[in-house]
Amino acid sequence: MNILLKAATIVDQNNKKFHLKKRDIFIKNGIIDEIAPKIDVSSKVKTIESKGLHVSAGWFDSSVSFGEPGFEERETISNGLHTAAKNGFTDVVLNPNTYPVPDSSAAIVFLKNAAQSSATRLHPLGTLTADSKGIDLAELYDMQGAGAVGFYDFKHPVKNANLLKIALQYAQNFDGLVHSFPLDTQIAGKGVVNEGEVSTRIGLKGIPALAEELQIARDLFILEYTGGKLHIPTISTANAVKLIAEGKKKGLNVSCSVAWHNLYFTDETLSDFNTDFKVLPPLRTKKDTKALIEGVKKGTIDYVTSDHTPLNIELKQVEFDNAAYGSLGFESAFGIAQQLFDLETTIALLTKGRERYGVAMPSIAEGTEANLTLFEPNSSYMFKKEHITSSSKNSMFLNTAMKGSVLGVICNGQVII
Repeated sequence: MNILLKAATIVDQNNKKFHLKKRDIFIKNGIIDEIAPKIDVSSKVKTIESKGLHVSAGWFDSSVSFGEPGFEERETISNGLHTAAKNGFTDVVLNPNTYPVPDSSAAIVFLKNAAQSSATRLHPLGTLTADSKGIDLAELYDMQGAGAVGFYDFKHPVKNANLLKIALQYAQNFDGLVHSFPLDTQIAGKGVVNEGEVSTRIGLKGIPALAEELQIARDLFILEYTGGKLHIPTISTANAVKLIAEGKKKGLNVSCSVAWHNLYFTDETLSDFNTDFKVLPPLRTKKDTKALIEGVKKGTIDYVTSDHTPLNIELKQVEFDNAAYGSLGFESAFGIAQQLFDLETTIALLTKGRERYGVAMPSIAEGTEANLTLFEPNSSYMFKKEHITSSSKNSMFLNTAMKGSVLGVICNGQVII
Protein backbone atom coordinates (compact mmCIF):
# COMPACT_ATOMS: atom_id res chain seq x y z
CA MET A 1 0.00 0.00 0.00
CA ASN A 2 1.76 3.12 -1.26
CA ILE A 3 -0.17 6.38 -0.90
CA LEU A 4 0.63 10.06 -1.18
CA LEU A 5 -1.44 12.60 0.74
CA LYS A 6 -1.03 15.84 -1.17
CA ALA A 7 -0.90 19.22 0.62
CA ALA A 8 -2.62 17.97 3.76
CA THR A 9 -2.88 20.28 6.76
CA ILE A 10 -1.66 18.32 9.79
CA VAL A 11 -3.61 18.82 13.03
CA ASP A 12 -1.50 17.42 15.87
CA GLN A 13 -1.00 19.61 18.94
CA ASN A 14 1.58 17.16 20.28
CA ASN A 15 3.80 17.71 17.26
CA LYS A 16 5.03 21.31 17.11
CA LYS A 17 7.08 20.57 14.01
CA PHE A 18 4.05 19.82 11.82
CA HIS A 19 1.01 21.20 13.68
CA LEU A 20 -1.19 23.24 11.31
CA LYS A 21 1.43 22.96 8.53
CA LYS A 22 0.62 21.83 5.00
CA ARG A 23 2.71 18.83 4.04
CA ASP A 24 2.83 15.96 1.58
CA ILE A 25 2.79 12.62 3.40
CA PHE A 26 4.10 9.50 1.66
CA ILE A 27 2.94 6.19 3.13
CA LYS A 28 4.80 3.07 2.05
CA ASN A 29 3.56 -0.40 3.02
CA GLY A 30 1.50 1.05 5.87
CA ILE A 31 4.39 3.10 7.30
CA ILE A 32 4.78 6.89 7.09
CA ASP A 33 7.91 7.03 4.93
CA GLU A 34 8.31 10.77 4.39
CA ILE A 35 6.72 14.08 5.41
CA ALA A 36 7.84 17.09 3.39
CA PRO A 37 6.55 20.30 1.75
CA LYS A 38 6.67 18.57 -1.64
CA ILE A 39 7.16 14.90 -2.48
CA ASP A 40 7.43 13.58 -6.03
CA VAL A 41 6.34 9.99 -6.64
CA SER A 42 5.71 7.80 -9.66
CA SER A 43 2.33 7.82 -11.36
CA LYS A 44 1.65 4.33 -9.98
CA VAL A 45 1.32 5.66 -6.43
CA LYS A 46 -2.25 6.40 -5.37
CA THR A 47 -2.54 10.13 -4.62
CA ILE A 48 -5.21 11.55 -2.33
CA GLU A 49 -5.75 15.22 -2.99
CA SER A 50 -8.69 17.33 -1.93
CA LYS A 51 -9.47 20.99 -1.38
CA GLY A 52 -9.23 21.60 2.36
CA LEU A 53 -7.65 18.21 3.08
CA HIS A 54 -6.67 17.83 6.74
CA VAL A 55 -5.11 14.90 8.56
CA SER A 56 -4.82 13.96 12.23
CA ALA A 57 -3.94 10.94 14.29
CA GLY A 58 -6.72 8.35 14.02
CA TRP A 59 -9.81 9.03 16.14
CA PHE A 60 -10.84 7.00 19.17
CA ASP A 61 -14.29 6.20 20.59
CA SER A 62 -14.68 4.78 24.09
CA SER A 63 -18.32 3.63 23.90
CA VAL A 64 -19.57 1.76 20.83
CA SER A 65 -22.26 -0.90 20.47
CA PHE A 66 -22.85 -3.23 17.54
CA GLY A 67 -24.98 -6.38 17.78
CA GLU A 68 -22.98 -9.43 16.84
CA PRO A 69 -23.25 -12.02 18.29
CA GLY A 70 -26.97 -12.36 18.85
CA PHE A 71 -28.33 -9.11 17.42
CA GLU A 72 -26.83 -9.06 13.92
CA GLU A 73 -29.97 -7.37 12.59
CA ARG A 74 -28.87 -4.25 14.48
CA GLU A 75 -25.27 -4.30 13.29
CA THR A 76 -22.53 -6.80 12.49
CA ILE A 77 -18.96 -6.37 13.67
CA SER A 78 -17.75 -6.12 10.07
CA ASN A 79 -20.17 -3.38 8.98
CA GLY A 80 -19.89 -1.63 12.33
CA LEU A 81 -16.13 -1.30 11.98
CA HIS A 82 -16.48 -0.26 8.33
CA THR A 83 -18.90 2.46 9.45
CA ALA A 84 -16.43 3.53 12.12
CA ALA A 85 -13.65 3.78 9.53
CA LYS A 86 -15.74 5.78 7.06
CA ASN A 87 -16.46 8.25 9.85
CA GLY A 88 -12.85 8.66 10.98
CA PHE A 89 -12.51 6.23 13.89
CA THR A 90 -9.47 3.94 13.84
CA ASP A 91 -9.86 2.51 17.37
CA VAL A 92 -13.13 1.78 19.17
CA VAL A 93 -14.02 0.25 22.53
CA LEU A 94 -16.88 -2.22 22.11
CA ASN A 95 -19.58 -2.40 24.77
CA PRO A 96 -20.53 -5.86 26.11
CA ASN A 97 -24.24 -5.80 25.23
CA THR A 98 -24.48 -8.74 22.83
CA TYR A 99 -26.25 -12.08 23.28
CA PRO A 100 -24.65 -13.85 24.95
CA VAL A 101 -22.68 -11.13 26.70
CA PRO A 102 -18.88 -11.46 26.71
CA ASP A 103 -18.25 -12.65 30.27
CA SER A 104 -15.45 -15.13 29.53
CA SER A 105 -12.06 -15.17 27.84
CA ALA A 106 -13.48 -17.25 24.96
CA ALA A 107 -16.05 -14.54 24.20
CA ILE A 108 -13.34 -11.86 24.14
CA VAL A 109 -11.24 -13.98 21.77
CA PHE A 110 -14.27 -14.36 19.46
CA LEU A 111 -14.74 -10.59 19.27
CA LYS A 112 -11.05 -9.93 18.65
CA ASN A 113 -10.90 -12.57 15.89
CA ALA A 114 -14.05 -11.25 14.20
CA ALA A 115 -12.39 -7.83 13.85
CA GLN A 116 -8.96 -8.89 12.61
CA SER A 117 -9.47 -8.03 8.94
CA SER A 118 -10.94 -4.55 9.52
CA ALA A 119 -9.15 -1.23 9.16
CA THR A 120 -10.56 -0.01 12.47
CA ARG A 121 -9.23 -1.83 15.52
CA LEU A 122 -11.70 -3.21 18.04
CA HIS A 123 -10.98 -3.21 21.78
CA PRO A 124 -13.66 -5.19 23.62
CA LEU A 125 -14.95 -4.65 27.12
CA GLY A 126 -15.88 -7.71 29.16
CA THR A 127 -18.83 -7.69 31.53
CA LEU A 128 -18.18 -6.83 35.15
CA THR A 129 -20.48 -9.57 36.42
CA ALA A 130 -21.46 -13.00 35.13
CA ASP A 131 -24.15 -12.62 32.47
CA SER A 132 -24.36 -8.91 33.47
CA LYS A 133 -26.76 -9.92 36.25
CA GLY A 134 -24.96 -8.00 38.99
CA ILE A 135 -24.59 -10.98 41.31
CA ASP A 136 -21.15 -12.57 40.85
CA LEU A 137 -18.00 -11.12 39.32
CA ALA A 138 -17.18 -12.37 35.83
CA GLU A 139 -13.78 -13.85 34.86
CA LEU A 140 -12.06 -10.46 34.96
CA TYR A 141 -8.44 -11.59 35.03
CA ASP A 142 -8.90 -14.18 32.28
CA MET A 143 -10.77 -11.71 30.06
CA GLN A 144 -8.06 -9.08 30.43
CA GLY A 145 -5.49 -11.71 29.46
CA ALA A 146 -7.55 -12.42 26.33
CA GLY A 147 -7.66 -8.75 25.33
CA ALA A 148 -10.47 -7.07 27.29
CA VAL A 149 -9.61 -3.42 28.03
CA GLY A 150 -12.05 -3.00 30.93
CA PHE A 151 -15.18 -4.36 32.59
CA TYR A 152 -18.70 -2.99 32.32
CA ASP A 153 -22.27 -4.17 32.68
CA PHE A 154 -23.45 -1.90 29.86
CA LYS A 155 -26.02 0.67 31.07
CA HIS A 156 -26.69 -1.53 34.13
CA PRO A 157 -25.68 0.09 37.44
CA VAL A 158 -23.82 -1.95 40.06
CA LYS A 159 -26.62 -2.03 42.63
CA ASN A 160 -24.64 -3.99 45.21
CA ALA A 161 -22.13 -1.56 46.75
CA ASN A 162 -20.11 -4.41 48.23
CA LEU A 163 -19.76 -6.01 44.80
CA LEU A 164 -18.27 -2.78 43.41
CA LYS A 165 -15.92 -2.64 46.41
CA ILE A 166 -14.71 -6.18 45.77
CA ALA A 167 -14.35 -5.54 42.01
CA LEU A 168 -12.18 -2.47 42.58
CA GLN A 169 -10.02 -4.32 45.09
CA TYR A 170 -9.62 -7.41 42.94
CA ALA A 171 -8.93 -5.54 39.68
CA GLN A 172 -5.98 -3.73 41.25
CA ASN A 173 -4.03 -6.99 41.05
CA PHE A 174 -3.83 -6.66 37.25
CA ASP A 175 -4.50 -2.93 36.74
CA GLY A 176 -8.05 -3.56 35.52
CA LEU A 177 -10.42 -0.70 34.69
CA VAL A 178 -13.83 -1.03 36.37
CA HIS A 179 -16.85 0.78 34.87
CA SER A 180 -19.87 1.79 36.92
CA PHE A 181 -22.93 3.20 35.17
CA PRO A 182 -24.27 6.23 37.10
CA LEU A 183 -27.90 5.41 37.84
CA ASP A 184 -29.76 4.66 41.05
CA THR A 185 -32.62 2.57 39.69
CA GLN A 186 -34.79 3.02 42.78
CA ILE A 187 -34.69 6.80 42.39
CA ALA A 188 -35.11 6.56 38.61
CA GLY A 189 -38.09 4.23 38.95
CA LYS A 190 -40.00 3.93 35.68
CA GLY A 191 -38.70 7.23 34.34
CA VAL A 192 -37.80 7.46 30.65
CA VAL A 193 -36.74 11.11 30.22
CA ASN A 194 -35.24 13.88 32.35
CA GLU A 195 -37.47 14.84 35.27
CA GLY A 196 -38.36 18.50 35.00
CA GLU A 197 -40.60 21.02 33.34
CA VAL A 198 -40.58 19.23 29.97
CA SER A 199 -41.47 15.79 31.36
CA THR A 200 -44.34 17.35 33.31
CA ARG A 201 -45.59 19.22 30.25
CA ILE A 202 -45.55 16.23 27.88
CA GLY A 203 -46.68 13.67 30.44
CA LEU A 204 -43.70 11.28 30.47
CA LYS A 205 -42.23 9.87 33.67
CA GLY A 206 -38.96 11.49 34.64
CA ILE A 207 -35.52 10.32 35.76
CA PRO A 208 -34.28 12.84 38.34
CA ALA A 209 -30.72 14.15 38.11
CA LEU A 210 -30.50 12.88 41.70
CA ALA A 211 -30.55 9.29 40.41
CA GLU A 212 -27.25 9.88 38.63
CA GLU A 213 -25.63 11.98 41.31
CA LEU A 214 -26.40 9.65 44.23
CA GLN A 215 -24.78 6.74 42.39
CA ILE A 216 -21.69 8.78 41.53
CA ALA A 217 -21.32 9.97 45.13
CA ARG A 218 -21.59 6.39 46.36
CA ASP A 219 -19.07 5.10 43.82
CA LEU A 220 -16.55 7.82 44.67
CA PHE A 221 -16.80 7.01 48.39
CA ILE A 222 -16.15 3.35 47.59
CA LEU A 223 -13.21 4.23 45.32
CA GLU A 224 -11.71 6.41 48.07
CA TYR A 225 -11.88 3.41 50.40
CA THR A 226 -10.61 0.74 48.02
CA GLY A 227 -8.28 2.46 45.58
CA GLY A 228 -8.18 1.09 42.05
CA LYS A 229 -9.26 2.48 38.69
CA LEU A 230 -12.86 3.57 38.12
CA HIS A 231 -14.51 4.88 34.97
CA ILE A 232 -17.96 6.50 35.09
CA PRO A 233 -19.38 6.40 31.55
CA THR A 234 -21.68 8.99 29.99
CA ILE A 235 -22.53 11.45 32.73
CA SER A 236 -25.28 14.00 32.04
CA THR A 237 -25.80 16.48 34.90
CA ALA A 238 -24.15 19.63 36.21
CA ASN A 239 -23.76 18.22 39.72
CA ALA A 240 -22.16 15.06 38.32
CA VAL A 241 -19.37 17.25 36.93
CA LYS A 242 -18.88 18.86 40.37
CA LEU A 243 -18.78 15.50 42.16
CA ILE A 244 -16.15 14.09 39.81
CA ALA A 245 -14.08 17.29 40.01
CA GLU A 246 -14.08 16.94 43.80
CA GLY A 247 -13.06 13.29 43.53
CA LYS A 248 -10.15 14.17 41.27
CA LYS A 249 -9.01 16.88 43.70
CA LYS A 250 -8.76 14.15 46.33
CA GLY A 251 -6.43 12.25 44.02
CA LEU A 252 -8.88 9.47 43.18
CA ASN A 253 -8.11 7.46 40.04
CA VAL A 254 -11.44 8.21 38.38
CA SER A 255 -12.30 9.12 34.80
CA CYS A 256 -15.60 9.90 33.11
CA SER A 257 -17.07 10.51 29.69
CA VAL A 258 -20.03 12.27 28.14
CA ALA A 259 -21.94 11.55 24.92
CA TRP A 260 -21.92 14.12 22.12
CA HIS A 261 -25.72 14.20 22.14
CA ASN A 262 -25.79 15.20 25.82
CA LEU A 263 -23.61 18.19 24.92
CA TYR A 264 -25.73 19.24 21.95
CA PHE A 265 -29.41 18.47 22.65
CA THR A 266 -31.64 19.21 25.64
CA ASP A 267 -34.92 17.66 26.77
CA GLU A 268 -36.76 20.37 24.82
CA THR A 269 -36.35 18.14 21.72
CA LEU A 270 -38.77 15.59 23.22
CA SER A 271 -41.94 17.54 22.52
CA ASP A 272 -42.80 15.49 19.41
CA PHE A 273 -42.14 12.12 21.13
CA ASN A 274 -39.50 11.08 18.58
CA THR A 275 -38.04 7.88 20.08
CA ASP A 276 -34.66 8.50 18.41
CA PHE A 277 -34.17 11.03 21.23
CA LYS A 278 -34.74 8.38 23.90
CA VAL A 279 -31.29 7.75 25.33
CA LEU A 280 -29.82 6.73 28.68
CA PRO A 281 -28.79 8.85 30.47
CA PRO A 282 -31.57 11.10 29.19
CA LEU A 283 -31.15 14.45 27.54
CA ARG A 284 -31.07 17.04 30.32
CA THR A 285 -31.52 20.83 30.57
CA LYS A 286 -29.63 23.75 29.06
CA LYS A 287 -27.98 24.32 32.46
CA ASP A 288 -26.65 20.77 32.36
CA THR A 289 -25.30 21.00 28.79
CA LYS A 290 -23.46 24.23 29.66
CA ALA A 291 -21.89 22.60 32.72
CA LEU A 292 -20.93 19.51 30.72
CA ILE A 293 -19.27 21.57 27.98
CA GLU A 294 -17.37 23.52 30.64
CA GLY A 295 -16.37 20.22 32.24
CA VAL A 296 -14.96 19.05 28.92
CA LYS A 297 -13.00 22.27 28.44
CA LYS A 298 -11.52 22.10 31.95
CA GLY A 299 -10.63 18.43 31.64
CA THR A 300 -12.93 17.26 34.44
CA ILE A 301 -14.67 15.17 31.79
CA ASP A 302 -11.88 13.08 30.33
CA TYR A 303 -13.31 12.33 26.90
CA VAL A 304 -16.39 12.53 24.71
CA THR A 305 -17.99 9.52 23.04
CA SER A 306 -20.51 8.93 20.28
CA ASP A 307 -22.21 6.30 22.50
CA HIS A 308 -23.07 4.74 19.11
CA THR A 309 -26.02 2.35 19.61
CA PRO A 310 -27.63 0.86 16.48
CA LEU A 311 -31.17 -0.41 17.07
CA ASN A 312 -33.48 -2.02 14.53
CA ILE A 313 -36.78 -0.36 13.64
CA GLU A 314 -38.90 -2.71 15.77
CA LEU A 315 -37.22 -1.37 18.91
CA LYS A 316 -37.75 2.28 18.03
CA GLN A 317 -41.04 2.67 16.16
CA VAL A 318 -43.19 1.94 19.20
CA GLU A 319 -44.68 4.01 22.02
CA PHE A 320 -42.08 6.18 23.74
CA ASP A 321 -42.34 4.29 27.04
CA ASN A 322 -41.66 0.98 25.29
CA ALA A 323 -38.89 2.11 22.92
CA ALA A 324 -35.30 1.02 23.53
CA TYR A 325 -32.66 3.53 24.61
CA GLY A 326 -29.98 4.60 22.13
CA SER A 327 -29.01 6.59 19.05
CA LEU A 328 -26.42 6.29 16.31
CA GLY A 329 -23.40 8.52 16.80
CA PHE A 330 -20.54 7.64 14.44
CA GLU A 331 -21.87 9.47 11.40
CA SER A 332 -22.57 12.73 13.22
CA ALA A 333 -19.74 12.98 15.78
CA PHE A 334 -17.38 15.23 13.80
CA GLY A 335 -20.10 17.48 12.37
CA ILE A 336 -21.57 18.08 15.84
CA ALA A 337 -18.22 18.46 17.61
CA GLN A 338 -17.23 21.35 15.35
CA GLN A 339 -20.38 23.24 16.29
CA LEU A 340 -19.42 23.03 19.95
CA PHE A 341 -15.63 23.48 19.85
CA ASP A 342 -12.91 24.93 17.64
CA LEU A 343 -11.04 22.60 15.28
CA GLU A 344 -8.01 22.00 17.49
CA THR A 345 -10.17 21.17 20.52
CA THR A 346 -12.40 18.93 18.38
CA ILE A 347 -9.45 16.87 17.15
CA ALA A 348 -7.97 16.70 20.65
CA LEU A 349 -11.28 15.31 21.94
CA LEU A 350 -11.66 12.84 19.07
CA THR A 351 -8.20 11.41 19.73
CA LYS A 352 -8.32 11.34 23.56
CA GLY A 353 -8.94 8.33 25.79
CA ARG A 354 -6.62 5.63 24.50
CA GLU A 355 -4.26 5.69 27.49
CA ARG A 356 -7.07 4.88 29.91
CA TYR A 357 -7.71 1.66 27.99
CA GLY A 358 -4.08 0.73 27.44
CA VAL A 359 -4.24 1.50 23.71
CA ALA A 360 -1.17 3.13 22.12
CA MET A 361 -1.61 6.70 20.90
CA PRO A 362 -0.59 7.01 17.22
CA SER A 363 1.71 9.79 16.06
CA ILE A 364 2.31 11.51 12.75
CA ALA A 365 6.03 10.99 12.25
CA GLU A 366 8.35 9.36 9.75
CA GLY A 367 8.93 5.69 10.48
CA THR A 368 5.66 5.17 12.41
CA GLU A 369 2.68 3.08 11.38
CA ALA A 370 0.04 5.10 9.55
CA ASN A 371 -2.98 5.51 11.82
CA LEU A 372 -4.61 8.57 10.30
CA THR A 373 -7.98 10.24 9.86
CA LEU A 374 -8.61 12.40 6.79
CA PHE A 375 -11.22 15.17 6.89
CA GLU A 376 -12.35 18.53 5.56
CA PRO A 377 -13.31 20.87 8.43
CA ASN A 378 -15.01 23.69 6.56
CA SER A 379 -17.70 21.98 4.51
CA SER A 380 -21.33 22.04 5.65
CA TYR A 381 -24.37 19.92 4.93
CA MET A 382 -27.70 18.75 6.33
CA PHE A 383 -27.50 15.27 7.86
CA LYS A 384 -29.87 12.86 6.10
CA LYS A 385 -30.49 9.11 6.02
CA GLU A 386 -28.24 8.73 2.98
CA HIS A 387 -25.30 9.73 5.18
CA ILE A 388 -25.90 6.72 7.46
CA THR A 389 -23.71 3.67 6.80
CA SER A 390 -24.93 1.74 9.84
CA SER A 391 -27.39 -1.11 9.27
CA SER A 392 -29.83 0.56 11.68
CA LYS A 393 -31.03 4.13 11.07
CA ASN A 394 -31.95 5.37 14.57
CA SER A 395 -30.13 8.71 14.60
CA MET A 396 -31.39 11.68 16.59
CA PHE A 397 -29.21 13.90 14.38
CA LEU A 398 -31.31 13.49 11.23
CA ASN A 399 -32.08 16.90 9.66
CA THR A 400 -29.38 18.56 11.78
CA ALA A 401 -26.83 20.91 10.20
CA MET A 402 -23.29 19.53 10.21
CA LYS A 403 -19.98 21.36 9.97
CA GLY A 404 -17.12 19.44 8.37
CA SER A 405 -16.96 16.08 6.65
CA VAL A 406 -14.84 12.97 7.10
CA LEU A 407 -13.02 11.51 4.09
CA GLY A 408 -11.93 8.27 5.76
CA VAL A 409 -8.96 6.60 7.42
CA ILE A 410 -5.61 4.99 6.71
CA CYS A 411 -5.03 2.34 9.34
CA ASN A 412 -4.03 -1.27 9.88
CA GLY A 413 -2.52 -1.39 6.38
CA GLN A 414 -5.83 -0.37 4.76
CA VAL A 415 -7.33 2.70 3.14
CA ILE A 416 -11.05 3.44 3.63
CA ILE A 417 -12.06 6.55 1.68
